[in-house]
Amino acid sequence: MATASDHDAETALRQTLNWLGAAPLGALAQLACRFGYAARGFVYVSIGVIAVLAAVERVPQAEGSLGAVEAWADWPLGLVLLGAAGFGLYGFAGWRLLQSVFDAERQGTSPKALATRAGQAVSGVVYGTLGFSVFSAMDLLDDLADPEEGASEQEAAAQALAIPGGEWLIIGVGVFILAAGLANLVKAIRGGLADRLVCDAAVRRVAEPVGRLGYGARGAAFAVMGVMLVQAGLHANAAEAAGLAEALQALERAPWGNGLLIGVALGLLAFGAFALMEARYREIPAGEVIDD
Repeated sequence: MATASDHDAETALRQTLNWLGAAPLGALAQLACRFGYAARGFVYVSIGVIAVLAAVERVPQAEGSLGAVEAWADWPLGLVLLGAAGFGLYGFAGWRLLQSVFDAERQGTSPKALATRAGQAVSGVVYGTLGFSVFSAMDLLDDLADPEEGASEQEAAAQALAIPGGEWLIIGVGVFILAAGLANLVKAIRGGLADRLVCDAAVRRVAEPVGRLGYGARGAAFAVMGVMLVQAGLHANAAEAAGLAEALQALERAPWGNGLLIGVALGLLAFGAFALMEARYREIPAGEVIDD
């Protein structure tokens, strides 16, 4: 199979389609991963749009991943969109599995690489769980009109606090999410996010700043979420546990909150847009793992 660098001006998606005849299993695996990036992109675009609307008081409050996806149920063909999102999120979870367990991108076994692969494994679990939640929501459409925001995070925190040392578990999760947020901020500062895109220079010039803005906003939101979880553990108070929705709502309550929320929301929109670019242009060596 040709490598992504063989045809620098040819999009990675077109290469994948060209490989269908030569290596169908590998190409189908890559298409599933690309579908996963597209699903992640649409989820974050939805989060960003709802957050902007919340900042200008057009909707009651910002939403997290599941809440944003559930909002699609009110659209025409909402069930179709939810089903496509669920399958796409499973595809992205599968790509994270290939990255973390099978080292699809040949990151190696250095301490830094192992830490990155561990983060990718956790990401895979998160997106796989989100995909499962989407399909569960399709069976519970009566509940979609009145979602219990933050209930899952606070319920999980309450269960953790019920076991000995549970507050330390919550603190540990909060520190992990805070670290993930800081890692996103570092990516935004360092740049090079478009390096794995197989596209021409004009597309790369657009993708790089979009990706940096997106990772910066996502890092800020994750950092707030991590701090709130650490506080929940320190105070042994499950009500303080937070997901992405609560983190965005906390930003809105801060001084100059509406402007701050709009800025982060636009950044999350950019993160979603960058994920859609990755769906088309990113080099995804999933086929090499499958073919081997």
